[in-house]
Amino acid sequence: MKANTIVYDIGSTYTKAVAYHLVKGQLTWLGTGQSATTLEDVAIGARQAEEKITAQGIDFEALINRYSSCSAAGGLRMVAMGYMPQVTAKAAKEVAMTAGARVMEVISVDEPPEYREEVLHEIRPDIILLAGGTDNGDQTSALENARIICKAKVKAMVIVACNRNVQKKVAKILGEAGILNVRVPNIIPTIHQLNTKQAREAIHSHFINQIINAKGVKAFCQTLNNKEVIPTPGAIFFASELLAKGLFDKKGLGSLMLIDIGGATTDIHSAIPELEELKLEERGLVINNEKQFSYRTVEGNLGMRVSANGVLEAVGIKTLLNLIDQSIEVSEAEVIDYIEKVEEMTNHIAQHEKEKKIDQAIAICAIHLAIHRHAGMYAREDDAVMGVMAGTAIGRDLRHIKNIICAGGVFVNASDANRETIIRGAFKNPGNSLLPIDEPRVVFDDHYLMFSLGVLSKWFPDEVLNFMLKYWDSQ
Repeated sequence: MKANTIVYDIGSTYTKAVAYHLVKGQLTWLGTGQSATTLEDVAIGARQAEEKITAQGIDFEALINRYSSCSAAGGLRMVAMGYMPQVTAKAAKEVAMTAGARVMEVISVDEPPEYREEVLHEIRPDIILLAGGTDNGDQTSALENARIICKAKVKAMVIVACNRNVQKKVAKILGEAGILNVRVPNIIPTIHQLNTKQAREAIHSHFINQIINAKGVKAFCQTLNNKEVIPTPGAIFFASELLAKGLFDKKGLGSLMLIDIGGATTDIHSAIPELEELKLEERGLVINNEKQFSYRTVEGNLGMRVSANGVLEAVGIKTLLNLIDQSIEVSEAEVIDYIEKVEEMTNHIAQHEKEKKIDQAIAICAIHLAIHRHAGMYAREDDAVMGVMAGTAIGRDLRHIKNIICAGGVFVNASDANRETIIRGAFKNPGNSLLPIDEPRVVFDDHYLMFSLGVLSKWFPDEVLNFMLKYWDSQ
């Protein structure tokens, strides 16, 4: 069987390639290859990853379908400007979830105009999400923020996603100042409703325009069937959504959490189909990300390589040492030296048992912190203003999650026993967090498939869903 479909992922450190045989109704995985990303020309790294697959004895058909995701741009810097800080923050986080953007700051009309302008100068965002006012609601905040953007003379793309009744005026103000902008439907049409699809697509388009300037990307895109790349976080999330929910005529796995730990970030995705059945009054009077079907959090300072020191700073050296097998003598200095080394040598793979155990401790802590920040919690005390009693479950409720999927190099390169140790250690001591209590099934993405399945799901959802259900069932 020859490969007729290949999916790449151009990362900031590594480029991966996954080969499949795809025919109507059936998707078969054949092999995976990985190579260092070649920033001077990304196509070189893609070819090298492809050569790793052919070295496994896998042949390619002459006319092969090519697709790709990409995270090499590192994520677009985004500032959200709106009316109410809490509502704008939730909406901005939801919009950025799969679109390749990082929310750097959320500013509202509560802050003085001078402060808002200063934030724009300091962050120099790639994108400004201009929210504010439900439809037929407030108009003044959007107009005021548009003028501040003009005064700051930013070079960002402004996504005008505010009250529909004022969008034309806002776009005119920005346009006259020479600031690029695009209008999309209000992301908060009512106080308890999110409408993010068009805003995400606008960010996605800008993401593509941003990375297209990297050497070789434009030419590389011309070799792809769809002539563009998809942001890697979005691709992985598309796969998790499809796997959880399924399609109209085929059920998915049900609720799941996806742990994706990399060198720079630890991403937690959760998809809970049951939440789509909630009535508006059950979602709450104010917009609530935690009760959306899909939810993603990114811990940008927790990772295995670039952000390893972020883990050390968050938990302290004593915690890391306590997680290392006592049969192996490791000093504080050795742990600190190793963390400094991997932050510089981001493609370093643990060479001996001592390094593997330090990596294991880093992974436990990064995942532990990330899942606790993703999950909700039991209220510790009564809050008369919010109408919450002590012991009430608030936030993202993961107590009855049925499946946990683990992805990332630390799992691929670890033994079965070591990766199970990582998961057990990360979920130990849940405290008052709303983490799983029903012993969910844990599976591992052994071959870096999630990004490629997410990419293919846009065009071949039936084949991808059938493959995923069989693949996870086989573990």
